[in-house]
Amino acid sequence: MHIAIPDDYQDCVRGLACYARLAGHDVTIFHDTVKDIDTLARRFQDADCIVLTRERTRLGEELLRRLPRLRLVSQIGKTAPHIDIAACTAHGVAVAEGSGSGAATAELAWALMLASRRHLVAEANRLRAGQWQHTLGQELRGQRLGVWSYGRIGRQVVDYGRAFGMRVWVWGGPESTARARADGIDVAPTRETFFADSDVVTLHLRLGQATRGVIGADDLARMKPDALLVNTSRAELIAPGALEVALRQGRPGYAAVDTFESEPVLGADHPLLHLDNALCTPHLGFVERDNYEAYFGTAFDNINAFCAGKPVNLVNPEVIGGR
Repeated sequence: MHIAIPDDYQDCVRGLACYARLAGHDVTIFHDTVKDIDTLARRFQDADCIVLTRERTRLGEELLRRLPRLRLVSQIGKTAPHIDIAACTAHGVAVAEGSGSGAATAELAWALMLASRRHLVAEANRLRAGQWQHTLGQELRGQRLGVWSYGRIGRQVVDYGRAFGMRVWVWGGPESTARARADGIDVAPTRETFFADSDVVTLHLRLGQATRGVIGADDLARMKPDALLVNTSRAELIAPGALEVALRQGRPGYAAVDTFESEPVLGADHPLLHLDNALCTPHLGFVERDNYEAYFGTAFDNINAFCAGKPVNLVNPEVIGGR
């Protein structure tokens, strides 16, 4: 099978132990991200399978029409709106997905909280520049941690917060808050209170039609002047431009973000990168060796199972019967 793997930013896929599972396949790896349909069609024209890393490349009807050889899309992690599942099904393209523990993302969310609260990046840079102490940090112990969505990653962040002595509560949909209550975790009485009384708010929702732009300017304006918003989930959860405006107005006072509306961000071409009260990282949440081994390993296993005539983890299994 001819396999195309786009978006290998770090040129690391061939160095993973799980890459050996693709022995016998013809693999082409691309180390950049392109959005142009014509370019993508040329790159993928000979591909029987495409391995997609999260939402880095979109696969929709226009591109699928130009890829008659394509038989399988093996997605790193769960599928999301960047793949038009209905169009894949119509074109006879099977879509397989995987899952992970989310530990790497939960750990990064916590690292961002600590780094932002203690101004670690700014202080380290000042020390390299020949200067000494400048800021006054804020410890997490005793502060109120608000976790939006008590799911796979949110649950881990709640545990970290409790271990650090924070007063933790959650917010989210009925199923999420019901799980939290069942585990003995406090639930904020109202959405307004959740934002107004949390010292740190961290987002762990999946992006979908119902959650796109779910956090608006009113929510951010309720946060304290010294509060911190952490987003290691998806930038599109926040209304367009709302976080930049809120940070300039001082509510919340700080943000730590790992995701952006359009990635990769090159040339420092994003307004948050120019705000002193925003700590920004280049979508590192799931970019960790053990995580990559698990995610790519599952994606490669899905390919081999498909080739063996025993497909697994399909989002659209009806395609198999159709073919």
